[in-house]
Amino acid sequence: MMRTDFEGWQADFIQRLAVADLPAAEVSEPSVSNAMLSEWYNSQLTSRFADLESRRLQKQGLSFYTIGSAGHEANACVAAALRVTDPAFLHYRSGAFFLQRAKQQPGCHALYDLMLSFCASADDPISGGRHKVLGSLELNIPPQTSTIASHLPKAMGAAHAIAMSKRLKLNGNWPHDSIVLCSFGDASANHSTLLGALNATAWAAYQGIPMPVLYVCEDNGIGISTRSPNGWIGQRLQTIHPLKYFYADGRDAQQTYLVTQSAQAYIRKTGKPAILHLKTIRYFGHAGADAEVAYRDKKSIAADFEEDILLHTAAQLVERGVFDGAKLAQHAKDTKARIQRVAAEAATRPRLKTATAIKASIVPQAKTQTLPARSEQSIAAALSFDKRNAGQPQPLGKMLNWALHEAMQDYPNTLLFGEDVGKKGGVYHVTHALRDRFGPNRVMNTVLDEQSILGLAIGAAQQGFLPIPEIQFLAYVHNAEDQIRGEAATLPFFSNGQYDNPMVIRIAGLAYQKGFGGHFHNDNSFAVFRDIPGVIVMCPSNGRDGALLMRHAIELAQRERRVVIMLEPIALYMTRDLLTEADNGWVGDYPNADQPLPKLGQPSVYGNGKKVGVISYGNGYYLSRQACARLNAEQQIKVIDLRYLVPLDMDQIMQAIDDCEQLLIVDECRQRGSLSEEIITYLAEHDSQRRPVQRITADDCFIPLGSAAYDVLPSAADIESALTAMGVTKR
Repeated sequence: MMRTDFEGWQADFIQRLAVADLPAAEVSEPSVSNAMLSEWYNSQLTSRFADLESRRLQKQGLSFYTIGSAGHEANACVAAALRVTDPAFLHYRSGAFFLQRAKQQPGCHALYDLMLSFCASADDPISGGRHKVLGSLELNIPPQTSTIASHLPKAMGAAHAIAMSKRLKLNGNWPHDSIVLCSFGDASANHSTLLGALNATAWAAYQGIPMPVLYVCEDNGIGISTRSPNGWIGQRLQTIHPLKYFYADGRDAQQTYLVTQSAQAYIRKTGKPAILHLKTIRYFGHAGADAEVAYRDKKSIAADFEEDILLHTAAQLVERGVFDGAKLAQHAKDTKARIQRVAAEAATRPRLKTATAIKASIVPQAKTQTLPARSEQSIAAALSFDKRNAGQPQPLGKMLNWALHEAMQDYPNTLLFGEDVGKKGGVYHVTHALRDRFGPNRVMNTVLDEQSILGLAIGAAQQGFLPIPEIQFLAYVHNAEDQIRGEAATLPFFSNGQYDNPMVIRIAGLAYQKGFGGHFHNDNSFAVFRDIPGVIVMCPSNGRDGALLMRHAIELAQRERRVVIMLEPIALYMTRDLLTEADNGWVGDYPNADQPLPKLGQPSVYGNGKKVGVISYGNGYYLSRQACARLNAEQQIKVIDLRYLVPLDMDQIMQAIDDCEQLLIVDECRQRGSLSEEIITYLAEHDSQRRPVQRITADDCFIPLGSAAYDVLPSAADIESALTAMGVTKR
């Protein structure tokens, strides 16, 4: 029996090769060449020994690699069956896949790159030392940071986008005949994110929508310490129709390659998705210091090592007469020595040392490009569908609808999708007439699954589209927030700016809806977005700003490659009046073509009073304007509409309130975790004038049904009372 610690195993493995103590080899007629088999074996061996070298360096504090590929090296044969132009969203045990794919790209130094990643070196060509990831721009492997199923929605989205770019005759980042490879582990097959992505794939394919994606389940039978029930994964994967099921035994390199070849040929021919169930074995524990002996018996662990793919591939090479045991042993020794030399060099390379350098890739690099020219003629063409209303002042919802028509007309790469956004035009009609005008390929209803909606956006963005997904209600985004936090926002950071996924995520939200029930439709917390580096959150309070901010959001996504969230106050969508019925105090004109866009983070200012500066946004700004009008105090009050909520540009905000004697913050969100906390903290630390500051917020409470909602939310009367107490006199 071979020793099961990594140092002992390596010595025993080389000794086994030397005496040709190998499993019985299959004697069937070879279907792949000796050269191909030798190449795969080299990738498998290099991946295994690189894993073990990283563990040795880790003991010296020179490496930080925690999850190994040992036992999963059959994925080298999967890589060999695919094209280098097929985007690969990889399971974290895919070192052999990475090394094998690099052989299709001359000049790629994959082993050195892998070791730089293990050592968290700033020279690592994918992450620049920010994370140990498998990724490469030239190999079309977007980096995955912790692929516990969270990468499946965007792989699904990428497959849909590749087929869509062909239908729309747009050149994407990946060729029209590409297929998407997405691998994952058997434990991840139980994750809701995976189930949602596979369901969305099946939902589309069932309707005949092309979905060129190959999902590969690398089934090692265990998730950390929990065994997958025998037969469960195979049974589960075979029931996801119409995804075609393929199976391969990962111990057999030739079989793995041929089955993958069949799967990819089926996908390219039919445009339909498939699943490859690849049986593998995991060696040396789950990750880091995980010791299998704590939850598995030693005999079972040792028995697994007798089924090692490296032994089986070596046996095939000996059976074919390509090498004898002595040559294989010498090759293993040479490979070990070469990896140690490469690792020693990688360990000397510099690491990131400053916060400035680390943060440099949070915001993607802007692309030099000419944006479509906006003109009065182009605006007229965009609004020509709505002749009855064009040219008349309108509320927020109508203005956003017009701005979306303008964006989709001017930017052919825009896609708009979500629940009910198509023929219905959205539950609030903000997407009215878009499907009729731009067609079902560009304006799509989706499954009722926010993870799939956002995954579709991420994948589409990586193919070169500018997606505008809609989340129907703010509370629903919490079902899928990791697609923004852990996937969309992190991609530029962990790829050192080489990959990005720009988009404009529209979310209907905030409170004050009349006649709508409970906190799921009246949600006044967007705190999750305030904790995501690199994301921009905008919030228009009125129609004119809605159109301007939408224009700005589109430009930031298209040119600056940003992830932008447009938080749209539902209660203000159709609000036309400010004080009395039919006063039309809250409608505005659509901005002209030459209307300059705000600078990022620039608030709007109403009034020129100096006694009190009111800082607010969304519904709070609307209520503050009501209070100001009731007091007839425009000469005493200045009302600031933040508009850009994340990140807050406090320099511009401080400039707007510089001449105000006192400050009142009106925050419609909860007292704890709200935007007002950030502003209060900044003022305490930076306001040299030490001006008195008060704030009005919602209670720390979920929003109840009916009129009770207004008992936990700020009101215009609350604001009026606070202003009066601060010395504002009614005129």
